[in-house]
Amino acid sequence: MNEKTIASVHWSFWVIAILMLLWNVLGSMNFLWQLNADATALAAFPDTHRAIIEGRPLWATAGFGIGVILGALGCVLLLLRNSAAYYLFVVSMLGIVMTMIHTVKIASVTIEFSPVEIFVMIILPALVAAFLIWYSKLVKSKGWTT
Repeated sequence: MNEKTIASVHWSFWVIAILMLLWNVLGSMNFLWQLNADATALAAFPDTHRAIIEGRPLWATAGFGIGVILGALGCVLLLLRNSAAYYLFVVSMLGIVMTMIHTVKIASVTIEFSPVEIFVMIILPALVAAFLIWYSKLVKSKGWTT
């Protein structure tokens, strides 16, 4: 990477990378909170959320953690302009898919989810992960990462 490449990084790169880092950090905080949630806190959740949290098997919990924690680490690497972020985003997507399998199973069998819940809990995380995979390849092709 040379001075011209460093100077040519578009401002939108920083905005996108920071927003995506915030998204994944919030997801990581949510994951850690759910691991340590007590019965009183869970009782305040809607039935749909409780059904997911209480019925989540170990493999889906691991997928959730992999998805959000590696997504956050990938965003840190992206901000450091390291192209290895791409690989973390790919593994993050695999974790999200693991979690989605469980959530879709719960949504189709146990509780009826609203369209908003389906979008926020199933579709949006997958879209963000896919976007990060695509975006990390784009910024590498532009020479913004090494």
